[in-house]
Amino acid sequence: MDERLQAATLRLLHARPTAWRAAGAGYTHNERWVVDLEDARSAFVKAAVDEVTAEWLRAEHRIYAALPAGFLPRLLGWEDGELPVLVLEDLSGADWPPPWTRERVDAVLATLQEVAETPPPPGLASLEDWREELAGWRKVERDPTALLALGVCSGEWLDGALPALLAAEDACVLEGEPLLHLDVRSDNICFREGHALLVDWNWAVHGNPVLDLAAWLPSLQAEGGPPPEALLPEEPGAAAFMSGFFAARAGLPPIPTAPHVREVQLTQLRTALPWAARALGLPPPPASR
Repeated sequence: MDERLQAATLRLLHARPTAWRAAGAGYTHNERWVVDLEDARSAFVKAAVDEVTAEWLRAEHRIYAALPAGFLPRLLGWEDGELPVLVLEDLSGADWPPPWTRERVDAVLATLQEVAETPPPPGLASLEDWREELAGWRKVERDPTALLALGVCSGEWLDGALPALLAAEDACVLEGEPLLHLDVRSDNICFREGHALLVDWNWAVHGNPVLDLAAWLPSLQAEGGPPPEALLPEEPGAAAFMSGFFAARAGLPPIPTAPHVREVQLTQLRTALPWAARALGLPPPPASR
């Protein structure tokens, strides 16, 4: 932790840091620290490193500042500027999945219901406004090269499946007023006293709450949880939309500032694509290698 962050922590928490440790690499390039303070408290400090991460932190802070809800870590401090600093309660002592149990899955479902029932703060973007950016099967239709190079399906299967995938993706309802986290994965979920908390809120929007659940399910199955349709049956549109998101991205070149993202997307694609095939009554996608 550099002198700038030490000074910001002192200003925001009115206590001098005595020790700090890096809090995991994450999938973005913010700085993340767990800080021990001279008054025996600890805190989680998240700091921007460039203009992109500064906007992410501002978006995340708007959620923490507006929603003092039980599914969020407590906001302890905020300092805006060229490189903002966000300070939250330290959740490093909470339970983080995997593994997944029925009780943990039920706790996340309860929290997602609580999120959907929480009025979103004014000015939050609509998921429908992000449709063109997030939808992936049109991108794959224009150029399937990166997807096919992954070996998760054959060209023949893709040619036959694309009409149904495109139609279901287009029909997926994104509109809605409920609050959505939109980045529900095990690294953004922890458990305290049986209750699930969600962190990393920079993707928050309002929209159809089915998509919050659909976004989580591919990674849940990949980590040993149930298949998506066990928790979200009869949602071909959501299955197509989520599989398309990963199909259009997992084979792209690595992101220099987030080098592990493509690997995570590929893991999710390996469960999301068969889910979409089952949901649409398509044959299973045969691996091309």
